Amino acid sequence: MDIEKYNGLIQSAIQYFWETRNKQKTEQGDREVNDTGNRSAVTGGKQLNGFIELLYKVAFDIGIPETCIYTKGNQLPGYFRPTKDWDMLIITPTKKLIAVIELKSQVGSFGNNFNNRTEEALGSAIDLWTAFREKAYPNQSAPWLGYLMIVEKSQKSTSPVRISEPYFKVFEEFHNTSYIDRYRLFCQKLMLERHYSQCCLLWSKDNFEYGNVEESISIEAFLHSFIGQLAGQLHEFNQ
Repeated sequence: MDIEKYNGLIQSAIQYFWETRNKQKTEQGDREVNDTGNRSAVTGGKQLNGFIELLYKVAFDIGIPETCIYTKGNQLPGYFRPTKDWDMLIITPTKKLIAVIELKSQVGSFGNNFNNRTEEALGSAIDLWTAFREKAYPNQSAPWLGYLMIVEKSQKSTSPVRISEPYFKVFEEFHNTSYIDRYRLFCQKLMLERHYSQCCLLWSKDNFEYGNVEESISIEAFLHSFIGQLAGQLHEFNQ
């Protein structure tokens, strides 16, 4: 499939992200800024809807029925907790879980939120795969698990961050790295350890510029992997 035909939707998703974020910050910020600072701009929950629309269109173009693409109320059973709400699911008419997608972003507050984001993504994956092992999603092969992350490109996210090593040495690859570098390493290691089938890491600015951080975790690689999974499982939707 020609991925380039989705470039317009990718650009629109980036623009929607920033416009929605700024609108939420404007509408809520005056009421909440004294207590929660920048929280008003990150709790709206709809900023990444443009990417949901992109992935919905890709799945539909492959031949997935609209009734099998879920974008709301996507609770799946967990192993360490009762349920986890995912951003997008694709489930066959016979209740086979084909694809699971998580979308995240970070704008500012890198020092406070980097560890939170990494712990969330890792914990969610481990919870899902352990539940899969314990037959929470029975009578099927392993689903495709995708993770897409947008990080603001700024001086704070691209400058090297100091590392503290009071007792033991940090792995060498983390030295002299920025937060975007660390997200890159994180996404690559998530795939290396097979916690996620494919990750995507995009940088972006509030002028709607965006780009891939690294080819192996590019938006193109993400879409190709997603398409490959859906094409390979298409027969499951015709039963």
